[in-house]
Amino acid sequence: MMAEDIQAKLKNYKTAPFDARFPNQNQTRNCFQNYLDFHRCTKVLTAKGADTTPCEWFRRVYKSLCPISWINKWNDQLEEGTFPGKI
Repeated sequence: MMAEDIQAKLKNYKTAPFDARFPNQNQTRNCFQNYLDFHRCTKVLTAKGADTTPCEWFRRVYKSLCPISWINKWNDQLEEGTFPGKI
């Protein structure tokens, strides 16, 4: 049931929805939190051998909110082991 709900949300995804944790206009923290959530979700589900499709929600949200230059920088930092966030 949950996987079907996620699939429906992904299919109907247009842009990042309102998140009550980040009520202000500045969405920098929202962007960063969704980037972290995507990588944490992927890490956990991969370790369990589970399908990582539910993690796609976070990826779509951070790609909607974050500048591409930030994403590229964070991806480079992840590869180099210098990423400042805890994943």
